[in-house]
Amino acid sequence: LNQLQVGDYVVHVDHGVGKFGGLVRTNVSGKMQEMVKLIYKDDDIIFVSIHSLHRISKYKGKEGLEPKINKLGSGAWERLKERTKSKIKDIARELIQLYAKRKSEQGFQYSPDSYLQNELEASFIYEDTPDQIKATADIKSDMESLMPMDRLVCGDVGFGKTEVAIRAAFKAVTDSKQVAVLVPTTVLAMQHYTTFKERLKSFPCSISYMSRAKSAAQNKETAEKLAKGEIDIIIGTHKLVGKTIQFKDLGLLIIDEEQKFGVSVKEKLKQLKVNVDTLTLTATPIPRTLQFSLLGARDLSIINTPPPNRYPVQTEIHPFDEEIIKDAIILEMNRNGQVFFINNRIQNIYLMEAMIKRLIPGCRVAVGHGQMAADQLENVIIDFIDYEYDVLIATTIIESGIDIPNVNTIIINSAHRFGLSDLHQLRGRVGRSNRKAYCYLLSPEMSLLTPDARRRLQAIETFSELGSGFNIAMQDLDIRGAGNMLGAEQSGFISDLGYETYQRILNEAVHELKDEEFAELYANESTEKEEKIYVTDCLIDTDLEVMFSDDYIENVSERISLYRELDTINSEQDLLLFEKNIEDRFGKMNKQSLSLLLVVRLRWMAMNFGIERLILKNGQMIAYLVSNLQSAYYQSDEFGKLLQYMTINPRKCKLREQNGKRSVVFSSVASVEDAWFVFNQF
Repeated sequence: LNQLQVGDYVVHVDHGVGKFGGLVRTNVSGKMQEMVKLIYKDDDIIFVSIHSLHRISKYKGKEGLEPKINKLGSGAWERLKERTKSKIKDIARELIQLYAKRKSEQGFQYSPDSYLQNELEASFIYEDTPDQIKATADIKSDMESLMPMDRLVCGDVGFGKTEVAIRAAFKAVTDSKQVAVLVPTTVLAMQHYTTFKERLKSFPCSISYMSRAKSAAQNKETAEKLAKGEIDIIIGTHKLVGKTIQFKDLGLLIIDEEQKFGVSVKEKLKQLKVNVDTLTLTATPIPRTLQFSLLGARDLSIINTPPPNRYPVQTEIHPFDEEIIKDAIILEMNRNGQVFFINNRIQNIYLMEAMIKRLIPGCRVAVGHGQMAADQLENVIIDFIDYEYDVLIATTIIESGIDIPNVNTIIINSAHRFGLSDLHQLRGRVGRSNRKAYCYLLSPEMSLLTPDARRRLQAIETFSELGSGFNIAMQDLDIRGAGNMLGAEQSGFISDLGYETYQRILNEAVHELKDEEFAELYANESTEKEEKIYVTDCLIDTDLEVMFSDDYIENVSERISLYRELDTINSEQDLLLFEKNIEDRFGKMNKQSLSLLLVVRLRWMAMNFGIERLILKNGQMIAYLVSNLQSAYYQSDEFGKLLQYMTINPRKCKLREQNGKRSVVFSSVASVEDAWFVFNQF
């Protein structure tokens, strides 16, 4: 919202899609108020208080589509929200039922860590990051409970998800269970096989893999061994969910990069998953997978801390230039490193090979792509890992999971043709050791590209910090539109409502389902620490002068930006930091500004006490309580405290009911400070 220009489309949660009309000052009962002006159909105008900016969001739908502006008071917006909510509830209901089914199923209860497990973890040559330690502990406690595990581990490229998976797999093997590791590509199957084999070489554990790189006879033999229980860990592509594959005793399923699998594979997995422990690893979040985790339909661990001694990958955009390619390769070869050259068109891949050999005589170049015979491709990759070549020219087959620490330069040809998460994944193939790594994106001049391609390249260049996968996924969402978030039928709603409003309704729908239909299922989920949330927002309406005055902060867009930031702060620590930053920039705060900060605290306090709307006008304060009169709020301690205050101070306040709405009127409240004082008496 900070970058809003007059005329931009915005969405107000209560009124729908309109146009932004700027920040205006109005005189309310002789006092100046600052408001945001929104323009709706037929030039109807509403003014929104600066205390309600969190209810406005910039309209984000599918890029390039003009949204339909709503008419005020027509009820169409409310109907659209209700329709969306009921549709979302249908989908979420299915998810929660799946979750309930999982909760009621008896899984296998693994025994606590054995001495072998401790030995394996001690033999890890790197130091565990705090997030790795936490993710490992979460997975173990899931495996040691009776309920089947369904955990998603989100971690950026190169942040150590594979190590966490190896530990989980070994834990299953020590309890005589089989483990299936499902990966999207042949190359990754081989890579994982090498990694698992290397990590578990000192332990009694048989590992094998299936892929098209092996002959039919070899794959058949592996399948037979699997059925007899002679293989503990099997790694493979979607062949693993084929009809012919039988497990003797499958205990754990590990899925790497789930978003790369098609719907049919996922359906087969669902049948497998109900009472088998499942661990899903992903580097690029925000597909449906992450959405489901945020809904609480599966458990989530996030690995956010990079391993020590890692540097961000230096990312540069250049036009295609032989000199740049030559310099980049020579620089890497001079420090005994290797180079990936990504060229996603097989038609001209051998021309690139000839060009590099011509530019750098003596450079050892190999080519790898998906149309090669599988065993040939496998040999090329193995030779490259063994440093038989300096440069590997490949298509995107190396995109997920290839881990060769000696490769620290990647050149991506025609980078403008790649999706954003693909570019992020490709860049994640380098910088996996303690050396500085480089990523060169070769594309035509920026002015010749489509706006989307330009934004993708700028995003990948901007977010080059370690752990920026999340930001990149959000940018991706922004550039492509939110699309298929919860099944195909949902994308229409996103373009009608805008992404943020859709998210808000999604969360409301899930909360309602958890509180009403599935209350028993989630009853034991609320721990002692968690307080019951009765109100998710409190609207504050006031005629007092609480704002940044224009003699304190002159610039209008700066004020909007600060109001917006202030309105999204939700902790005392952040609020104090905000105050410190403001005073650093603009000097000591005046009374109006300090009152503005107090309004934010007042809003939090009001929400804790179940107040949906607070009106501070004409020297009194009216607090509207939870509108659902059947709500558990009316049996809560918070309501009890309010009643107690009213009993002790009968002259200062009274409870009233009008049109089915319950409110408390407090007299002699002439300022925000007075209101704050009253709340602190409860």
